[in-house]
Amino acid sequence: MQIEETILDSIRSRPRFKIFTDIPREVYTLHLKKFLAEKEMNYSGTIHSEEAIIRVKSEGNYFWKPCLALRTEVDREENKTIIRGIFGPTSAVWTFFMFLNFIFGISWMLLITIWFVEKQIKSNDFPWALSASFVVLALLAMTFIAARFGQIKARKEMQKLREFAEESIRSFENT
Repeated sequence: MQIEETILDSIRSRPRFKIFTDIPREVYTLHLKKFLAEKEMNYSGTIHSEEAIIRVKSEGNYFWKPCLALRTEVDREENKTIIRGIFGPTSAVWTFFMFLNFIFGISWMLLITIWFVEKQIKSNDFPWALSASFVVLALLAMTFIAARFGQIKARKEMQKLREFAEESIRSFENT
């Protein structure tokens, strides 16, 4: 088993990792189902042929409750299975944060363009555009900080999920 992780993966809002293994994809899927059933006290999830979503069971249910999406692929050149893991919140929370980033980003570009055009044509029709663009920029920063805060709060559970992925492969390779 070989695990690959880059510096970029640690600063992303959805950290990732790759595990290369000799286990065939179909066999890994069956083993993962059995492994999840053994660890049912601490973990829950759904497993399909190419993808699995794993969550840590806990008392709290905060907005950035992490889950691990495991995707299996076959590398035909090296004849190995690649297991890609992506940490992140539930898809609803992730979509909400991306929606906010998109709306605030587009709003900021629109407001700064209005302000710039106003300055170019020497008009004073939109004196509020520059200050509104700073407000939207602050909202964008607060969205980023909220996402970072949620990720920091979920770090222990993310580590448990990472250990789950590695342990599931190690336990199979050792048998």
